[in-house]
Amino acid sequence: MRRYFFLRFIIMFPLILLISFIAFLLLNLAPSDPAEVALRINEIVPTEQAIALMRQELGLDESFLVRYAAWLWDVVHLDFGQSFLTRTPVLNEILIALPATLWLAIVSLFFIVVISLLLSFLCVFTQGTLVDKAVRGVVFIFTAMPNYWLGLLLIWALAVKLDLFPVSGMMTKGSVILPALTLSLGYVGTYMRLIRGTMLNQLQQSYVFYARARGLPEGIILRKHVLPNSLHTSLVAIGMSIPKLIAGTVVIENIFAWPGIGRLCINSIFGRDYPVIQAYILLMALLFLVFNFMADVLQQYLDPRLTR
Repeated sequence: MRRYFFLRFIIMFPLILLISFIAFLLLNLAPSDPAEVALRINEIVPTEQAIALMRQELGLDESFLVRYAAWLWDVVHLDFGQSFLTRTPVLNEILIALPATLWLAIVSLFFIVVISLLLSFLCVFTQGTLVDKAVRGVVFIFTAMPNYWLGLLLIWALAVKLDLFPVSGMMTKGSVILPALTLSLGYVGTYMRLIRGTMLNQLQQSYVFYARARGLPEGIILRKHVLPNSLHTSLVAIGMSIPKLIAGTVVIENIFAWPGIGRLCINSIFGRDYPVIQAYILLMALLFLVFNFMADVLQQYLDPRLTR
């Protein structure tokens, strides 16, 4: 099994190299000349001489492979270039915006775990009843609903009508509730169904019948025996959802004016800030690869039978 993880770790490097190549290729596939874009963003008239000087400054006068090798070397040293919009290092832009996104993702993950567990217990206790069907139906409606529409509904209901939470920004502690709730409700249905199905399967195992024969209450059986054996798959799936949460904040952050990396990405797309877009793509890809690898390690740790 160590050989398997070592190979998985080694394979990550060519994948990262391929992703970096695609991210850099986007700059060359863009319909606009990056040098002209950089000039227009800084309100400089894009004359032929100005474009030529800017292309030389950005290194666009070199061949594609030379520019890619130079960019990759800089990226290895955590130099993603300068933003066209702010003329500051891209890494600084990301480091400023990343904490807000991480805070939003952490709170969203907390909501996902708590709500999924509570609703799973409720559905298992009321299996086959109207309550079970109603809870699953409502949760799946939230899962199928687009994030932007769900966010607008929550703003209307909880912020405008009830005045419980602020509508936008992160000036107060409660500002994170609405965007985190919007982001988490799209995942609750998936994990509730996963946990509920696993718990119902565990209830058919022989150790549950033995526990019932001993006279243990149903709540203790579910909480101390069934739940721990049902969380293996769910923990791995939730771990793999962390990069999805971070990447999925793009829409949510723009709805709630949340100053995170998702909003930075959208502003960069509208402003054609190619260095920031490249760095964002590479960062998201790295997160997916790393968390996918960590999920495999966690699964092996939680279920040692997989190593046999």
